[in-house]
Amino acid sequence: MHASTRSVLFGLFLTASILWATGCGSSDPLRSPSLATMAQPAPDSFDVEMVTSAGTIQLRLYRDWSPKGVDRAFYLFRNNYYEGTRFYRVIDGFVAQFGGSGEADVDSIWRSMAIQDEPVRASNKRGTISFARAGRNSRNTTMYINLVDNTRLDSLDAGGVVGYPPIGRIIGGMAAVDSLNGEYGAAPMRTDLTANVLRAEYPRLDSIAATRVTRMW
Repeated sequence: MHASTRSVLFGLFLTASILWATGCGSSDPLRSPSLATMAQPAPDSFDVEMVTSAGTIQLRLYRDWSPKGVDRAFYLFRNNYYEGTRFYRVIDGFVAQFGGSGEADVDSIWRSMAIQDEPVRASNKRGTISFARAGRNSRNTTMYINLVDNTRLDSLDAGGVVGYPPIGRIIGGMAAVDSLNGEYGAAPMRTDLTANVLRAEYPRLDSIAATRVTRMW
């Protein structure tokens, strides 16, 4: 084989190896998440447009409030993880909670990719958004929006962890948040949260059509 040909082939092989190792190329960012990409810090602040069945909601996230939480949120929102998910726990006077991609195979991957706990640096006031959790180091994809001032969540000791750190706040569309369907209360939490099950058993739940990062700084 000619030396130049060998050089070209080696270059192609090296490039392919790098892409495979870093999770780039054609890999699915949700079904085959890149650890290297997830390890990259999010911008200091960024805005997200969330299109829902109740209207468009604008979010602003702040990395200094919860660095690990915002890094994870940036990856999920940038890759439209929440497309099709339902607001499955809407409690009037408390929170509107959503999470899960709606696809069982994707959710099973992300349930095992929890992030470490962090201290509370901002208060759970009306319009702020935080990760839900179920014990130590259990934040993964489920988030809630505070419908009222829930400052008791700042210092609540639950599952051996103190407080639920907010990661951002609603900057537009709070009326849409307030209008989310809460007729089912917490009942959907006791079921399989896949899109098909929620659609069949709780057909009037509001849902997320798409999310996109619109501004970073």
